[in-house]
Amino acid sequence: MKSLKKKHYILAVLALLLIVGAAWAFIIYRQFCAPMLTGTATHYLYIDTDDTADSVYSKLSGACSEQGMKGLKRLASYNDYGQHLRTGRYAIEPGQQALDVFRMLRNGQQTPVMLTVPEVRTMDRMAAKLSAKLMLDSASLASALCSQDYCQQLGYDTATIACLFVPNTYEVYWNVSLDGLMQRMKREHDAYWNADRKQKAAAQGLTPNEVATLASIIDEETANNAEKPMIAGMYLNRLKRGMLLQADPTVKYALKDFTLQRILNRHLEVESPYNTYKYAGLMPGPIRVPSVQAIEAVLNPAQHDYLYMCAKEDFSGTHNFARTLSEHMQNARRYQQALNKLGIK
Repeated sequence: MKSLKKKHYILAVLALLLIVGAAWAFIIYRQFCAPMLTGTATHYLYIDTDDTADSVYSKLSGACSEQGMKGLKRLASYNDYGQHLRTGRYAIEPGQQALDVFRMLRNGQQTPVMLTVPEVRTMDRMAAKLSAKLMLDSASLASALCSQDYCQQLGYDTATIACLFVPNTYEVYWNVSLDGLMQRMKREHDAYWNADRKQKAAAQGLTPNEVATLASIIDEETANNAEKPMIAGMYLNRLKRGMLLQADPTVKYALKDFTLQRILNRHLEVESPYNTYKYAGLMPGPIRVPSVQAIEAVLNPAQHDYLYMCAKEDFSGTHNFARTLSEHMQNARRYQQALNKLGIK
């Protein structure tokens, strides 16, 4: 009899343990399968080299459900996630469960960013713009772009490194390394400069770097893409005749003063290889990262015999073109009178 009671007791204990275990397993299962997000919008999680498991949880807590967070933390604890963090940008979608998110983080299945290379004047500005979209430190990127040794590894120097960048939008990973980013830019540059474009550049007597250098002037002259082939044709005409380019934007660059609204005679005296009023031919390199539209304008210029241009007196951002100096001086006089009327000095 005692033996039977003992068996009943053991069976009851086992049954209770099974019930408790099943209940506990069900609770854990619910946590693992709990939806992570409380809202309906995608949440982007950025994990960098300074993060810990706790800081990752902190970044998630505002957007995620309590059950989802419990499930994620439990999974992370079981798998020692804190010792194996992988940097990156992770997209957590509505409907994803804690287990889905954990697997994504553990395996480093990040979502790329769409990186637009900006049309900027300086490499410091380039570094600031790119680092704002990437994990890269802006100071490190700026230092590399201003380093002669680093630029030479890519086939450029500090004057021509702006030629490397083709301002398009690219899909890259947020945690891309400095070298990884620059090698990607080089591949995109080489892909852009295909045989057809190189042939068109050679037909103008220019290298790809020289095309980019001339294109940078055109971008500074106008934001009107429709007019860029006209300006390209004008500057190419001057180059072919051995004339000074006499481009006002190059003087602003030489002076490092991009706020100048009016170029005066005293400005033209600045001693710099970028001063195209003093030195014939193209500058040592671009005065900004040129747009694709300006590059294409140089490769496909308008065919005409204009040698001069001057901003229109209506300040429309377009220009009056002239074949002779006397005609140009008349255009320039009208523009100067318009500046005087507005008190621009």
